[in-house]
Amino acid sequence: MSGHSKWSQIKRKKGITDQKRGLIFSKISKIITLAVKEGGGIGDPEKNVKLRLAISMAKTSNMPKDTIDRAIEKGKGTGASNLKEIIYEGFGPSGGSLLIVATSDNSNRSHAEIKHALEKSGGKMGSIHSVAHNFQRCGRVILSEALVTEDTVFEFCDKIGFLDMEEVGDEYLIYVPFEKLGAVHDVLGEVQTESIEIFYRPLVTVPTNEVVHAKVENLLDILEDLEDVDKVYTNYA
Repeated sequence: MSGHSKWSQIKRKKGITDQKRGLIFSKISKIITLAVKEGGGIGDPEKNVKLRLAISMAKTSNMPKDTIDRAIEKGKGTGASNLKEIIYEGFGPSGGSLLIVATSDNSNRSHAEIKHALEKSGGKMGSIHSVAHNFQRCGRVILSEALVTEDTVFEFCDKIGFLDMEEVGDEYLIYVPFEKLGAVHDVLGEVQTESIEIFYRPLVTVPTNEVVHAKVENLLDILEDLEDVDKVYTNYA
């Protein structure tokens, strides 16, 4: 089970205010729009795996259907021409690695905001490939113990050719090869999932103490409150 960190294992649950919900919907809308754009304008999730994952994320966040539909339509037009995914690399307190995934139509703005957030929280921006080698791009499937049996979990792991699996709280976290993400729905059939997502799994971890832990939590909160930032992956243990 090496290479895991508490921040990569669990969903960081925070109270969702109306303002926070609006920010989340805005982020997911951009992800949906970009998925359609990158898929050549294909708005059918059955023919666009990345869009299917984005819509699944939207439904998990209780995003209204009309908001999802508007984001899909935007991806088919010219309004998303400058939108792209950017992965920034950086270092947090005590030298931990950070992969910061953003969806933005202005890379200069995103870079400046992320750089400012890192520097005021004891971190710094990294150069290209400075920390990416510490992570493995894969898929992560989260199943609730209340909705699946252990036999179902192990059968899925065997069929999909999983990389790793762990139990955290009342959930199973299953890591699958990135190229197998599109097959997850077919293999699971009618089994309900908590989440299916692209994930960057840490290959090595950095130990923390209570002081560093608090600093990292604060940094992640600041980064995740930036409108362009979708996900932050760390290798803190």
